[in-house]
Amino acid sequence: MATTTSPTTTAARAVDASKVYGAGATEVRALDGITVDFATGHFTAIMGPSGSGKSTLLHCLAGLDTVTSGHVYLGDVEITSMHEKQLTEVRRDRIGFVFQAYNLIPTLTAGENIELPLTLAGRKPERAWLDRVIDAVALRSRLAHRPSELSGGQQQRVAVARALASRPQVIFADEPTGNLDSRSSSEILGFMRAAVDDFGQTIVMVTHDPRAACSADRVVFLADGKIVDELQRPTPDAILDKMRELGGE
Repeated sequence: MATTTSPTTTAARAVDASKVYGAGATEVRALDGITVDFATGHFTAIMGPSGSGKSTLLHCLAGLDTVTSGHVYLGDVEITSMHEKQLTEVRRDRIGFVFQAYNLIPTLTAGENIELPLTLAGRKPERAWLDRVIDAVALRSRLAHRPSELSGGQQQRVAVARALASRPQVIFADEPTGNLDSRSSSEILGFMRAAVDDFGQTIVMVTHDPRAACSADRVVFLADGKIVDELQRPTPDAILDKMRELGGE
């Protein structure tokens, strides 16, 4: 008996996706016919030299930007042709975000920032899940503090907890350790790895840091808007060799 692959085994995918800025002599092809899948319950890193298109790909997958041609899917739902109201609902209800700049609301406490996606969606927190997330990122004693009262590492832990709070279909992370020292970076990557291993979360992360990429199950490499290679179970040496081959950052 033939078996079929369930659509839910792929959390996000792009099919022949291109993104073009400008026209004529000023045209820049940031993405050039990319087709790639991101598996549910896996941690994937996207790497490549500066200008390779990695952040553009992440933003298009997350519905923060639109492709010029091709298709983008979240699970089995195509988001390419959605209008802005539909995209807003998808981003709110099915996607989590972690950015380099934390993007916390300064007037809210850590606890209020964590619950913000649920508040905006008009949903009550699933308290047992929220407690598990808060304990996983070791923030129990800091929930009443505002971002200005937290270290950079603590602020990014709040951002990771916020991304996990609504149990999103996929979390997109854009250089999540870019502003952190090595110890805080290791902590954040450990929390993200645990979210995949312990919570079954799906994470797609752009990074320039080989050490960060080693937390992932798979690394996808971009150059000139195209996917040029990938590594399964990456090691620092293998990543460094590939980045040197591609021209570094």
